[in-house]
Amino acid sequence: MKNRVQLEGLKRGEDAAFLLLRLYLGGFLIWGVWDNITSTARMAEFQGFLTSLNCPLPELAAPVSVWAQLLIGVLLVPGFLTRWAGLLLAANFLVAVLLMGGAGASARDLFGPVMCVLTGLVLAAHGAGQWSADARLPHRR
Repeated sequence: MKNRVQLEGLKRGEDAAFLLLRLYLGGFLIWGVWDNITSTARMAEFQGFLTSLNCPLPELAAPVSVWAQLLIGVLLVPGFLTRWAGLLLAANFLVAVLLMGGAGASARDLFGPVMCVLTGLVLAAHGAGQWSADARLPHRR
């Protein structure tokens, strides 16, 4: 009985940790790209940054990355389609790691994007936890 109570407590802690992770990361992604969405000048600045990294088709890559990050944030906050959002997060930031690494970025500069790749993989593998919209969906086989 005591072990079961301890396991339930650990599970609640795990669910709380995933909730906090989703809320913080999702909110940060939304906040971080909002200026690119609402300002053509900021989007042009991001496009220029991608150009400086020798990104192919920066005029397409900039809005795709920005809108992908917004979508990821909107999905993570309620924990809806979290595994898919995690995969998209990992893919988007893997591109950033490759572009920045190819341009000579330091390990310190790559830390944030690499952490987004790893967090995306964790969310894709684990899911959102019990305190999420995903947990309320009917289970599919």
